[in-house]
Amino acid sequence: MSSSPLKDPRTLYPHAPFKAQPQPWPGLASKMDPRPDHGEKSYVGSGKLKGRKALITGGDSGLGRATAIAYAREGADVAINYLPQEEADAAEVGDLVRKEGRKFVALPGDLRDEAFCKQLVEKAFVELDGLDIFVNCAGRQQTHDDLLEVTTEAFDWTMKTNLYALFWLTKAVIPRMQPGSAMIFTSSTNAYDPSTNILDYSITKAGIANFAKGLAKQLVSKGIRVNAIAPGPFWTALQVSGGQTMDNVEKFGETVPMKRPGQPVELAPAYVLLASDDASYMTGQIIGANGGVGLP
Repeated sequence: MSSSPLKDPRTLYPHAPFKAQPQPWPGLASKMDPRPDHGEKSYVGSGKLKGRKALITGGDSGLGRATAIAYAREGADVAINYLPQEEADAAEVGDLVRKEGRKFVALPGDLRDEAFCKQLVEKAFVELDGLDIFVNCAGRQQTHDDLLEVTTEAFDWTMKTNLYALFWLTKAVIPRMQPGSAMIFTSSTNAYDPSTNILDYSITKAGIANFAKGLAKQLVSKGIRVNAIAPGPFWTALQVSGGQTMDNVEKFGETVPMKRPGQPVELAPAYVLLASDDASYMTGQIIGANGGVGLP
């Protein structure tokens, strides 16, 4: 058996300087330069999620897209939610999932609407004929150097997308899950060390981490595991569609010890682990992935 060559994590993927490349919200990964690596060509599955049914929010791009691809290659059927403006990216995900012989369900819509969140879960449950895994990756991030620039409308948009939707979706998901099911939320390094320009976003990510830990204690009696992942700087459409200034985009990832941003595919194995039976003794945990900074 041939050995796998060692790969230096510092030089494994692109690093700054990047081009200034502003996009309107919510942005498309297909228009980024360089395009993020979601594992389209590199992720190899091994049947860890064979027969499972997964709902992933924000599944068109970024961490959600990488998770959808990985889950399909691990044998799961996949439903993804995304905004209608992201249809082009979502269609690519659908093609990749179907190529693996798995069922794909597209569920576009705005998570700020409580009624839609309930309908989303019901449609995923019906279309997939069950629901074993719920992954929340959808999120809104907009840069503001001065808190006085954040309007109540903008604050409300971020809160509803990142926290209210998670609350509504989780309430709808719980009754449909059986023992052995898993929920995975997406927090952030900003939950522990908030960046000065995304304070409202950081509040929500701290809330998500707290919610995962508390909900895990509540749902363990039902045999449902709840965990979260806290990424650092990752190269996604979130950054180029208002999540960072273009000055920050051009040097994105330089502040972490590895001196580069993470690529979505690098977190796919963590989302697979937490959904699989390999993590059967893990609940209420936060997995950090931030280029060497570490979680407190």
